[in-house]
Amino acid sequence: GEPIYQIRRWAIRMRFSFDCEPSLLFCLFQDNHIKTSKYNIFTFLPINLFEQFQRVANAYFLFLLILQLIPQVSSLSWFTTIVPLALVLTITAVKDATDDYVSIAKDMEGVQIISHCECFWSQGIIAVLVFGLPQADLLLLSSSEPYGLSYVETAELDGNFFLNASSLFINVPPSLGRPDCDHCLSLCFRPFTGEVVCEPPNNKLDRFTGTLLWKDGKFPLDNGKLLLRGCVLRNTEWCFGMVIFAGLETKLMQNCGRTTFKRTSIDRLMNTLVLWIFGFLMCMGIILAIGNSVWEKSVGGNFRKLYLPWDEVLSDAFFSGFLTFWSYIIILNTVVPISLYVSVEVIRLGHSYFINWDRRMYQAQRDTPAEARTTTLNEELGQVEYIFSDKTGTLTQNIMVFSKCSINGKIYGMRQWQQTRQLLNSKGTLKDRRFRFHDHSLLEAMKLDETAVREFFRLLALCHTVMPEEKMEGELVYQAQSPDEGALVTAARNFGFVFRARTPETITVYELGKAVTYQLLAILDFNNVRKRMSVIVRNPQGRARLYCKGADTILFDRLEPASEELLCTTSEHLNEFAGEGLRTLALAYRDLDEDFFQGWMQRLREACSLVEKREDLLASLYEEMEREMTLLGATAIEDKLEQGVAETIACLTLASIKIWVLTGDKMETAINIAYSCNMLRDDMNEVFVISGHSLLEQGKEEDPNCLPSGPDCCVVLSLQAHALEADLEGLLLDTACLCRTVICCRVTPLQKAQVVELVKRRRRAVTLAIGDGANDVSMIKTAHIGVGISGQEGMQAVLASDYSFAQFRHLQRLLLVHGRWSYFRMCNFLCYFFYKNFAFTLVHFWFGFFCGFSAQTVYDQWFITLFNIVYTSLPVLAMGLFDQDVNEKNSIRFPKLYEPGQLNLLFNKRQFFLCSLQGAYTSFTLFFIPYGALYHGVRDDGANVTDQQSFAVTIATSLFVILICFQIGLDTNYWTAINHFYIWGSLAVYFSILFAMHSNGIFGIFPSQFPFIGTARSSLSQPVVWLVILLTTVVCVAPVLVVRFLRADLYPTQTDKVKCVTSGVCEACPNG
Repeated sequence: GEPIYQIRRWAIRMRFSFDCEPSLLFCLFQDNHIKTSKYNIFTFLPINLFEQFQRVANAYFLFLLILQLIPQVSSLSWFTTIVPLALVLTITAVKDATDDYVSIAKDMEGVQIISHCECFWSQGIIAVLVFGLPQADLLLLSSSEPYGLSYVETAELDGNFFLNASSLFINVPPSLGRPDCDHCLSLCFRPFTGEVVCEPPNNKLDRFTGTLLWKDGKFPLDNGKLLLRGCVLRNTEWCFGMVIFAGLETKLMQNCGRTTFKRTSIDRLMNTLVLWIFGFLMCMGIILAIGNSVWEKSVGGNFRKLYLPWDEVLSDAFFSGFLTFWSYIIILNTVVPISLYVSVEVIRLGHSYFINWDRRMYQAQRDTPAEARTTTLNEELGQVEYIFSDKTGTLTQNIMVFSKCSINGKIYGMRQWQQTRQLLNSKGTLKDRRFRFHDHSLLEAMKLDETAVREFFRLLALCHTVMPEEKMEGELVYQAQSPDEGALVTAARNFGFVFRARTPETITVYELGKAVTYQLLAILDFNNVRKRMSVIVRNPQGRARLYCKGADTILFDRLEPASEELLCTTSEHLNEFAGEGLRTLALAYRDLDEDFFQGWMQRLREACSLVEKREDLLASLYEEMEREMTLLGATAIEDKLEQGVAETIACLTLASIKIWVLTGDKMETAINIAYSCNMLRDDMNEVFVISGHSLLEQGKEEDPNCLPSGPDCCVVLSLQAHALEADLEGLLLDTACLCRTVICCRVTPLQKAQVVELVKRRRRAVTLAIGDGANDVSMIKTAHIGVGISGQEGMQAVLASDYSFAQFRHLQRLLLVHGRWSYFRMCNFLCYFFYKNFAFTLVHFWFGFFCGFSAQTVYDQWFITLFNIVYTSLPVLAMGLFDQDVNEKNSIRFPKLYEPGQLNLLFNKRQFFLCSLQGAYTSFTLFFIPYGALYHGVRDDGANVTDQQSFAVTIATSLFVILICFQIGLDTNYWTAINHFYIWGSLAVYFSILFAMHSNGIFGIFPSQFPFIGTARSSLSQPVVWLVILLTTVVCVAPVLVVRFLRADLYPTQTDKVKCVTSGVCEACPNG
């Protein structure tokens, strides 16, 4: 099979100096070159054109262009197709080039960073000095800090702005990697030979598995020994490391893969409609081709003899029809919207900027604006039916405060709010002056020297991964990876157990003013499966002890039998804490027998030295150690609601959006928060819980026939692993969808994504997931729309999201204002776009029956060329960008206005059929009214006005007046200066170009292209022509006005009702 591991050998047997040659490592393995761009100056044109012509519409128009070069087929000049096609290709190419230029600029930033860092190469060793940014994944060998620590900020990787510590794999000899002086960086290394065996490159930022073979020993390598590309050195003057992964193999670049492209329901519908239009075009071509064959066979011969003799006569009527078919495919090609996709992208881009510029979604405290990280999903924001929300940091602030605790069966934190004084600590300046606690009796218990109380806070001061930082004398700052850990360590600090220092082998705690150093023997890491963390330390008296904190459901199963009574009491306290909406953790410890511990440590070292199956073996060893523990108590941390959460949920619920909360917290905590958020109310008929622990029990509890249902019911799901199995997922979803509110607790990150996928797959509804932490990333990526909140848990959720902002309350404005407007505007734009294309194109179809099916065009060729790209492009874009049926205030005041998007009422197959039918009717009147009126018409001087060019000018002007002046005016609900400028400007441009093309001047320059001098001036100077234009406009527009008036009067929509209420005409409530 394929090799699993990569072996990298290295040796340092030389003086490390400035003039060292680059390492052979980059010749043998991956070099450090990064290229995220797609093109260069030579490949841009061919690759970009190849990508663009993979789109069906572009390939179709290229095929038409080829057909137009065949004289026997085309009756139109080639420029009528190449001009629109070239414009579309150019606009798309400019957009792609701009995006690629940004990628090139980012690549160059990395080159500049390298050039500003002092980096030296020798046999695979890279040295990064003074706040450097490592440009490869490095195994740390030496640093300027004591014990070989280096402090890094990983915000670029996972959004965490707190400092993490990377440490050496072993105690490195002092002479290895130590500068001779501050200004001279000639480095002298001892002979140092070894071998690294590690996993192949992957995208897992939080995991690395490897082994160092050195001096006949094996030393485990994990993620804590690496400096990853993208991290930033802080508080570390210099460090040296060996390159493990470089270039595209680094974990940062492995995580830069393409995100799955999300498409909206309108996108999918447009693709279907374009195929329908292709089919309709083929049908029209076949009808006209058959007509040509019949006409050639019955009339064509006599017509050629009398009126129009041909040099080469086609004797075969069928072949004539075949050529005519392709001729009409060319003439009628404008029914296929080549500019549709470009126009849609421009409108979406504008809507994204509106979100970014919204000052009401800007959070001044965090200096965080709203950001649309994608431009493809804006209208989908107006169709959301289900919202899946995390709790911590999303509905709550994720600013943790130590609120209550249970120690040895007694609750502390029940009395009035008061400040806790620092206890017996000579260093009174080390306390956190912002710390407050409810109960002064805990202070008295500490004074009485209660063993359980002191052991409780000793555990909080030892069992964590916090890094201390003393910025100035007495100012101690904790860098915690999660707010929970920071709150617990701060609580211990203010009750006399001050965590002061950490090294790879020790932890120093000031216990009631006395410095105590514990030997750190092992750290049993926290993860989402274990849901607990432990440390093993040896105190100054030489006794080894395990301290553990974690979820009560996990920890209680691992206690010694003697803790049974305390367990029952603590469980009651935990339920009480959870009922108040507090986050809880259980605490326990275990005294270790020395012989057992030494044997366990030996097996741990052996497991850590393995590369294959290391994690499984470690999990088994952790299970063996974390048992028969003694319960100490539990902590309760308060996490307050974010501002405006309750009001936002109430408003979104009125908009018929179903909100599901997915949280890993206890059921009681989740229920309490739900009451605080107005998701649960006292007037609800039923609130029932499903928490089956077996497959059969779960199935019985989820049976919808056994449960009450109704709009005021709520279900609380305590998800077990089997709840989402194939046999039960249907019951789970049916039960949940019967209720107004759904809360899923004890949910893992994978289960969050599975719940979202279940609703997507079975309900076929638009889903939105919102969260703020790394555990929400899978849910955010699974949903149709992912929203990240830039909160206290880093930026991983934001980096994986489609939209981001600072607080949950902004979701109301994102959906009810921006989302609804985007959907409304896009639907209006599409309806008008298809209408105008059908009205413009089908005139050729009617004319075919009167020109012997000869593929003669009605309009002038230049009018055909400029119609979509010049005459009508800007007015319809203005409507798609700025139109609004009601203002933003009423959009939030009347949430029911959101429902048409959920029901997909504004643009669907039925609406497309009606728009096409209206376009066909308009084209019918456009052709037949001028044809009938001018058939026997004469000029003022008695001359005939029925020549083909005058007829074309009349129809073109009628079409333009109807489409630009009247129809777009009827479809526009909100007029801006830009709308007026584009509409009247388009009219001015049309008449300017029309008169210019029929002028003497342009005839003198291009006599073969513009032979009809004075046609426009002659035609439009006749009153009869303007009367025909007026009559055509009235006949086209009057039915539309009548239908819209009757529909608004007899079948008013929610929008009609809101307009009626806000204008004061009626008093009916639209939400009723």
